[in-house]
Amino acid sequence: MVMKEVVREMFSLVKAHHDFINSAIPLIASENVTSLAVRNALLSDFQHRYAEGLPGQRVYAGCEFIDRIELKAIELAKDVFDVEHVNVQPTSGSVANLALYSAFTEPGDTVVALSIKDGGHITMNRVGLAGKLGLNVIAFPFDKQEMNIDVDRAERVIREAEPELVLFGASVFLFPHPVEELRDAAKEVGAVIAYDASHVLGLVAGKQFQNPVKDGADVVTSSTHKTFPGPQHGMVMCRAEFAEAIDRAVFPGVLSNHHLHSVVALAIALCEMKAFGRDYAEQTVKNAKALAEALAGEGLRVVAEHKGYTESHQVLVDLIPSGLSGLKAEKMLEQAGILVNRNLLPWDKERGRNFRDPSGIRIGVQEVTRLGMEEDDMKDIARFIADVVFERKNVREVSREVAEFRKEFTRVEYSFDRGDAYRWQELWSLEE
Repeated sequence: MVMKEVVREMFSLVKAHHDFINSAIPLIASENVTSLAVRNALLSDFQHRYAEGLPGQRVYAGCEFIDRIELKAIELAKDVFDVEHVNVQPTSGSVANLALYSAFTEPGDTVVALSIKDGGHITMNRVGLAGKLGLNVIAFPFDKQEMNIDVDRAERVIREAEPELVLFGASVFLFPHPVEELRDAAKEVGAVIAYDASHVLGLVAGKQFQNPVKDGADVVTSSTHKTFPGPQHGMVMCRAEFAEAIDRAVFPGVLSNHHLHSVVALAIALCEMKAFGRDYAEQTVKNAKALAEALAGEGLRVVAEHKGYTESHQVLVDLIPSGLSGLKAEKMLEQAGILVNRNLLPWDKERGRNFRDPSGIRIGVQEVTRLGMEEDDMKDIARFIADVVFERKNVREVSREVAEFRKEFTRVEYSFDRGDAYRWQELWSLEE
């Protein structure tokens, strides 16, 4: 096979993917769309370079401008999140959690975190990173009705287990976690309090969700590409007293080079969030609530109705009352150009369901918010979803309607992309 043909094939597949995404409604709760400014930062020469160590302490030459950008990213993050120390080197949220475990635990230590069935991330559990590191993971007691950690029972668990680490945060994250309510119990047993903000980081930046550090978290880990509209990267924030432990855990603990082009892109995304973050986060939460209400109005069972459905970017739908499973609904919606993901619900064990074919779907509105959609548009999305789920229309017909709907939303809002003052291609000397 001629390699030029393989290259052509790869680019044709990339184009096909772009065409598909541009005619779809992206509702994956762990994804977002970056601005042209962030994308062009990722294309810069920084992607070719190495810079092991902290700024000013590199083990490679040629890092003068790399150092200046990383220091600026740290300064911006400290300001946006009102924290004392930031490390922007982790290359993902999972690597950030690896650094957290490396800094504060040893094999055999105990961690309290949410189980996967209750919305916890795989890195927090026995089957994932925590278990592979030999940690004893105890699940937070969970209130299925309230879709949150059960404070009274969790307090007893913390006092009895005396964990080294209490870890809040989740992949299914409808409501703020009770960090402040459980802070005293954790401190009484000498535990470090951590919070994985990967899903809600953009809402935290926009002051529309709890501030985990103010609520009592010692350390906050995160990815930077979910509600926070940056590159696929990671970050750790902490109180000053934990700075040295975190920095040593990151380098040389869990990584060497730290993807410098992503650090540039992160710095630009932080600038965007300083300028537009509050408006973006407010609209994201408004859209999530509007979509939840509209889906319920269409006859779907949306979780946590009595609590207003959600306080974040996420909406959780139980498909079993509609005669479907999460897997079946995901596949049907994908054919219509509506992208969601199947998701476990806390009561799936009792139903005999597992992660391969769970009861629910998880929906996130952060990306469509960045594309400029507002509350009325959520009604259209809910109608498209209901048309597919209840088979009110042929999937191909809905797909055509979805593609037509998307034609109105082609630009990234809440960014510096708008206006002639920001010619990012020229700034980076890249071709149009």
